Amino acid sequence: MAVNLSPFHRTFRGGGLAPCPWGHFLKSLPQPGVKGLPAWCAAYNIHVNGVLHCRVRYSQLLGLHEQLRKEYGHNVVPAFPPKKIFTLTPAEVEQRREQLEKYMQAVRQEPLLGVSETFNSFLRKAQQETQQIPVGEVQLEVSLSNEQKVKVTILTSDQTEEVLEALAAKLDLPDDLVGYFKLFLVREGKDGSFSFVRKLQEFELPYVSVTSLRNQEYKIILRKSYWDSSYDNDVMDNRVGLNLLYAQTVSDIERGWILVNKDQHRQLKSLQEKVSKKEFIRLAQTLKYYGYLKFDPCITDFPEKGCHVIVSAGNNELNFQVKLPSEQMKEGSFKVTRMRCWRVTSSVPMTNGTGNSSPGKTEVKLELAFEYLMSKDRLQWVTITSPQAIMMSICLQSMVDELMVKKSGGSIKKMLRKRPNGSLRRSDSQQAVKSPPLLDSPDGTREPIVKLSSKLSSVSLRGISNSSSSGDLANDFHGNFAFEGIGDDDL
Repeated sequence: MAVNLSPFHRTFRGGGLAPCPWGHFLKSLPQPGVKGLPAWCAAYNIHVNGVLHCRVRYSQLLGLHEQLRKEYGHNVVPAFPPKKIFTLTPAEVEQRREQLEKYMQAVRQEPLLGVSETFNSFLRKAQQETQQIPVGEVQLEVSLSNEQKVKVTILTSDQTEEVLEALAAKLDLPDDLVGYFKLFLVREGKDGSFSFVRKLQEFELPYVSVTSLRNQEYKIILRKSYWDSSYDNDVMDNRVGLNLLYAQTVSDIERGWILVNKDQHRQLKSLQEKVSKKEFIRLAQTLKYYGYLKFDPCITDFPEKGCHVIVSAGNNELNFQVKLPSEQMKEGSFKVTRMRCWRVTSSVPMTNGTGNSSPGKTEVKLELAFEYLMSKDRLQWVTITSPQAIMMSICLQSMVDELMVKKSGGSIKKMLRKRPNGSLRRSDSQQAVKSPPLLDSPDGTREPIVKLSSKLSSVSLRGISNSSSSGDLANDFHGNFAFEGIGDDDL
């Protein structure tokens, strides 16, 4: 029987509730022709964004549990669903599935366990075994922003960070700049456009992930992984870093992700002809939507239900370009510092019981919902329905990371090397384009305005919540306090 489960989450009280970067779904797989089966025979599919990641049995999950308990102790590792010798009834199969779902969520969200090598290596090994790709040396093709393809020699068992380091070595990118970039899985359209599927994570094997899709539409690309354009200076000091950043900037302009008027286009063209790459980037930094990630058109319930919207993430905000039912276009931005919390929820239609779906096709309905401070005493939930909801949430999470590292006075380079996901420190002198109000008519002539950095408090990541009630936050939501109480005059 196939049953939908909620995706893994990480919760941020105040800063927002972000999911673990992978949508997770367990589906019971009874043996064909067998009406009931012992608990130890049950198999479960774990999906990432609706695509099969690995298949595991109860006994394998029990082995993982025992290893985690041995390393971290009973006080840290959550309770595991007990063994049952006798045949499970359909109701018991569903109960077991729900118990395992809660267990896996709890493990993933526990700060020590969720990032542990024991947990992540278990998922990587299960991924390789499920996809039946033997360990061996292969060539993996990675695309750069200028469509150049780089082939790196890796092992099929190499995890994401190992592949990134191999690519950096091939490009001659210095070690201290590797963390400024990340690998992304994207789906390419026939017109050359592409959609972000996810940032590749520590629990997966990039070669296996892209090969198992068996679809020419999917590829891995290299892009910068930070939001604050002041960090461009670090990257531009190196020849390879400058070339990578320049290629991405040119590509984003050509795709229309960065808005350029005729005069700016003329200036950029002149700098391009002179091969003045640094000057080209510095001019681009002044343009609207520089450094933003643009998502596919989707649906939102703000300012009213059923509105079509294009969401972009950048500058510590989610930018909305909304088409109202009246056909009127509106634009506005939601600052991450005013999001009290956020979460990703999902639903999956019932299948034929095999748990298998077409490779590359996501049957999962994903929603990103965040609670936003609209005025001094009014919080409101805003929902985005999009297959890219998890990726949007990852963006919000990384924005919070950057803000909080800046607040703590941490070092960007040290943080990037210590934490694969990268937490960055912002510059106090950073200038940015002021966000338009919620929601105002777009103004393509608006000039950049200097703004001050927001004052934030410390960060810790932990816990989950399934509650949408603000009154339940104290019990269900755990994590950082990046949220700021802002008065009406500040909105």
